[in-house]
Parts: sequence; C-alpha cells; structure tokens
Amino acid sequence: MVEPVDPTTRPDSLSRQIYAALREGIIRGRYLQGSRLAEQRLAEELQVSRVPLREAVPLLEVDGFVSTLPRRSAIVTTWTITSAHDLFDLRLCLEVGAARYAARQVAAGTSVAPLQAALGGCRDGLDSGDAYRIAGDSTRFHEVVVELTANALMRSVMRSVSGRMMWLFFMTRELDPLDAHHGHEELLAAIESGNERVAEAVAYTHIERDRLDSMRALHHSHDIRD
Repeated sequence: MVEPVDPTTRPDSLSRQIYAALREGIIRGRYLQGSRLAEQRLAEELQVSRVPLREAVPLLEVDGFVSTLPRRSAIVTTWTITSAHDLFDLRLCLEVGAARYAARQVAAGTSVAPLQAALGGCRDGLDSGDAYRIAGDSTRFHEVVVELTANALMRSVMRSVSGRMMWLFFMTRELDPLDAHHGHEELLAAIESGNERVAEAVAYTHIERDRLDSMRALHHSHDIRD
C-alpha cells in the first residue's frame, strides 16, 4: 500500500510528492508494467485531489515511467530486452564521455569529494541490505559523475534517464551488489587520477559489464517482456 501524501504542502510540492510516491510504487512493482493508473483509485490511495495528481503524471512520462494518450489514463511503461539495451547504449554515449570530462575537471582542480561521498553512501546502503536503497545509491553515484563535468546539458540528459536506471537496477537486484560497488571504486579512482582516457576506459568497462550481468538476469525475470 502506498503511503498517503501530505495535502497541506504547497501545490508544486504536493505534485512532486505524488510523483515520488508513484515513481517508487512503479519501481517496486506495486503498479504493474502495462497496467492503467486510474485517477480515482490513485486519488483515494494517496488521499489527494485529482488536480495535483494530473500535474504529477507528465513528470512520470518525461522520466519514462508511464505513457499517456489523449483522454485516457496513464499506462505504466513495459520493459523489453530491446528497451533495456537502448538504456545501456545511451549510458555508453553519455557516461563514458562524462567520466572523461569529470577527470578533466578534477585534473584542473575540481574536488572529487562529492563522488567520494556518493561512494560512501553506496557502502552504507550495502550494509543496510535494502535493495531499493542500494539501487538509488548506485544511481546517485552515476549522477554525481555527470555533475562533476560541470556540463549543464549533460546533467539535464542524465536527470531524464536516471529514474529508468534505478528501475533497472532494482529489477536486477538479485545480482551481487558488491560487483557494482567494486566497479564504482574503480571508476572513482580513475576519475580521481585526472587521466581522461583511463576514466573513459573504466566507465566503458563498468557499463558493459553491467549490461552483460543485467541481461542474463533479465532473461530469467518476470519483470520484462520478450
């Protein structure tokens, strides 16, 4: 059951709360892929009016969690093997370059402390054993790599795909999270070195290794079609 949101908050904050509640529900599988998000039922569940609920749905659509058609309810996105590969292909285009530019920024004097803090959060998440938190912490680590580039456009693109990254990380939660953590440690060390080419190579290897492991898991998953 989804927790009700606080109706006393500002309207924009309320729609953001609804977005966060529905996003978590979709990632955790409370709202099944391909299912219809009926307005009336959701409004009753979350104890909110339909207006902020309608404001939250476009945010979910932009981030890839739902699709909508005119005068119809939102439909939860359905994952396929193809869409999972599409995400990994985009990550290669975005994150390999981001690792390179992050290393360049560090070589020019930018502090790597935010990335160290993100890795520390990942370590704490592993100790908690909470799969949802582990997926979120891993996603956050990759977001911080992009933030270190100081490239506003890269950061914007990353924000539009990071939700789907977390969703996929959660769907493949049976994989050993220590493997991903060791990859994060290697990537941090490469960026901290300031060597652009090394950072690129480590980022590429990390993402492709994740792709191979994830696809093996997804082929045996009930959460994915085809």
